[in-house]
Amino acid sequence: MNVLARYEVDELKLIYKVLHTQLLQHVELMDAQLVQDLQSHLQALSTADGVDVSDHGQWSAWLARSSHGPSLTLV
Repeated sequence: MNVLARYEVDELKLIYKVLHTQLLQHVELMDAQLVQDLQSHLQALSTADGVDVSDHGQWSAWLARSSHGPSLTLV
């Protein structure tokens, strides 16, 4: 069982987006297994929603879209 499946998708999206904004300041995150696992999990979920993850626009839009209402944004 994928341990990430226990968490709310919107929570995982937010964590992923926060980590992604820090990649240039913390390049070691690029090789972190947790970040890779989180991205793979989210990409699988988005693919199940019909998103082409090779299309950055679709991937970004899916990450920004909340499953409960308004878009998720970073402040």
